[in-house]
Amino acid sequence: MGEYDDIINLPHHVSKRHPQMSMWNRAAQFAPFAAVSGHEDALKDTEEIVQEDFG
Repeated sequence: MGEYDDIINLPHHVSKRHPQMSMWNRAAQFAPFAAVSGHEDALKDTEEIVQEDFG
């Protein structure tokens, strides 16, 4: 018998109080929040250097 066998087949809970979140909003809450700070600035700096060299 597995550790979660007693709960694995229970029905999915649906709140009567809170409406379900849209798929779009649910996905957005898991999106990274500027995980690498300064990354975009570094890309712009690199782009400027490449433009100067190969312009």
